[in-house]
Amino acid sequence: MARVERTVCGARLFCVSEENMSLQPIVRTPSRTLSQTLFAIVLSLSVSVTPRAQQPAASAASVPSIPSTGFPGLDQYRASRISIYTDDFGQLARYREADAKLASPLAGEKRVVFVGDSITDYWKLPDYFPGKPYINRGIDGQTTPEMLVRFRQDVINLQPTVVVILAGTNDIAGNTGPMSNEDIEANFASLAELARVHGIRVIFSSILPVHNYTPESQELFSQRSPERIVALNRWLKDYCSANRLNYIDYFSPMIDDKGLLKRDLAQDGLHPNKAGYAIMAPLAEKAIESTSSK
Repeated sequence: MARVERTVCGARLFCVSEENMSLQPIVRTPSRTLSQTLFAIVLSLSVSVTPRAQQPAASAASVPSIPSTGFPGLDQYRASRISIYTDDFGQLARYREADAKLASPLAGEKRVVFVGDSITDYWKLPDYFPGKPYINRGIDGQTTPEMLVRFRQDVINLQPTVVVILAGTNDIAGNTGPMSNEDIEANFASLAELARVHGIRVIFSSILPVHNYTPESQELFSQRSPERIVALNRWLKDYCSANRLNYIDYFSPMIDDKGLLKRDLAQDGLHPNKAGYAIMAPLAEKAIESTSSK
């Protein structure tokens, strides 16, 4: 039988028929053995399909991105807080040491904890409530989901008689991401339920109005829809009425004839100055006295 010739992977293979059993098979390649050729092919394939997990780590210089809100100032603020959002979402570290050092309330002491965002954080309580056992647990920039994370440490464990909650403006702005009114309302309800389960009386504060009368107020105002503020305050008031909780209406005495925050109460259109806090303090004190006596 005639010799049969085949080419496999660049190698020429020869074999013979049974009639030529005395001849030995011959394998020849142009420049390398068949095994070397096959190995090279397999190696090249393994390199081209390296799993993603085995790809080199990202450069140390690369910066994690965060979804844009459409507001440059807020985007910059959110980017500056990536480590907080990923490592200590509720910012438990802020008051952990102070909470641990705080003794239990004295007999007959009616301790009050104010919890909230920057509007509470910047409120110098001793200046407005001298001699009162009022504790400030506000944290700049926080939203209601962050407050829920730290509510046990910063409120429940301090054993107050009353908690005054002032929150929601940063939820509307989207500090920790977009939130619907329904999501915010659910968090308000969760805060109240946690407090009541532990025998803490709850006071909800209205979300403060905002204005756009100054250059620095423009972006803060555009992030906080006045219509949403009004809608959430209406819900808060109804929720308090239905659940026999006290509600502080800061909103009404702080607005002008346009329904916005009075120009002389906040330079940036959001954070009260001394005149703003002077309006808020007696309203808070009246609500605390009413709640404590129940």
